Amino acid sequence: METIHTTQRFSADWKSLDSRRMPLWFPEAKFGIFIHWGVYSVPAWKGIERERYASYAEWYYSSVMNDDGPGRAFHNQNYGSDVSYRDFAQQFRGELWNPQEWANLFCEAGARYVILTSKHHDGFCLWPTENPHKKGWNAGEVGPCRDLVGELTQAVRKAGLRMGLYYSIPEWETHSTSRREKGCFISKLEMKKHGVEKNRYVREILTPQLKELVQKYAPSVIFSDGGEWDFDEEYFATKEFLAWLYNEAPNRDEVVVNDRWAKGIPGVHGDYFSSEYQDTDVVGETYPWEESRGIGKSYGWNRAERLEDYSKPEELAWEMLRVVSRGGNFLLNVGPRADGGIPVYQEYVLRKLGEWLAVVGEGVYGTEAYTGKGCEGLEEFCFTKKGEALYVHFQQWPQEGLRFPHFHGIRRARLLNTGMVVPVTHEDQGFSMVLPQPLPGKTANPLAWCLCLEGVE
Repeated sequence: METIHTTQRFSADWKSLDSRRMPLWFPEAKFGIFIHWGVYSVPAWKGIERERYASYAEWYYSSVMNDDGPGRAFHNQNYGSDVSYRDFAQQFRGELWNPQEWANLFCEAGARYVILTSKHHDGFCLWPTENPHKKGWNAGEVGPCRDLVGELTQAVRKAGLRMGLYYSIPEWETHSTSRREKGCFISKLEMKKHGVEKNRYVREILTPQLKELVQKYAPSVIFSDGGEWDFDEEYFATKEFLAWLYNEAPNRDEVVVNDRWAKGIPGVHGDYFSSEYQDTDVVGETYPWEESRGIGKSYGWNRAERLEDYSKPEELAWEMLRVVSRGGNFLLNVGPRADGGIPVYQEYVLRKLGEWLAVVGEGVYGTEAYTGKGCEGLEEFCFTKKGEALYVHFQQWPQEGLRFPHFHGIRRARLLNTGMVVPVTHEDQGFSMVLPQPLPGKTANPLAWCLCLEGVE
């Protein structure tokens, strides 16, 4: 995977910033691992609801502790009404955490990059930040007393993967919101106690911390989040930071950023656009994009989830293919426990995906969306393309063979799952093939099948 090397200088305006070429490694990677881990991993609870976003356990501070109803009742009953969110930090110890084990698992899962939540909306930092406003509210001083960002960065790179960082642009303890009737995410008492004046936040916390992360860890991705809710790019000094990042940063040749920096930016600016649990239609084959989601309904570890709340490996494999076949990347989240262990079912899913990608990865990594003639009426398939090869992905084994009436020039067809060369019958209208019955032995139940068609015109 390549990076770009350019002497181009960028100014703090969108015409200049949007002219930057996307580093090639990102659209070729296709599959990444997201990690939501923090103080919220201690209570690790949010009632399961059907609506999108409604089961996020990483929002415990806001949507459990500071909303009237079952959530607040859960907190009071199990921890006590006098226990604050910040009290949980002492129990966020990561005593079972082994960063190299994580990195090895992500590598075995077939991921090509990793993105860790360096700071979520609660403002807790997973690195020993030098920012004076984060005194006592970072993993270097409380809880694990370790540099979680630094240790995982080193382990991920040692495993041969790219390392990225998520960073929440606003903080609940400082910023008000129009998204809630009461005008804030948490209690105004907590905001007054721990926040800073809004007009000081960008200058004293946001910009210094972003630059600190870049200069200290040189992430390959910066996944911004929350900036799009209420405040504009002038307030967050978005263009000024991106101009510095593209011009001066040590990682300027490889770093990519998403589009959640400020209000009005999603789907308009950024190296790539981001979708969350399929929540936007500003995606497609013409601009780099990424779909993120959890294995279940939450990003952070949620003890309320049961087996039926999790997706099966084959469901996630097919969603990955649907994303990749539309030109996107698939960012699958894991939510570790507070002790640093990855829940067993989540580990199982990653290993199953890895076993499958080890066989069919040729049709996933480095591919492009296929938009040529011949896909009409074939919704049961996903198509990707690389060079002269067209990859046809499907989950249901065809009992009566396959027929592609608009594809011509096929020289050879291979079933990647088995390596088998499949005989092709050329017709006036395209070609057809009969796949062996019953299903080939060792791969009788793969997550999805992939045919490589060489020479499609």
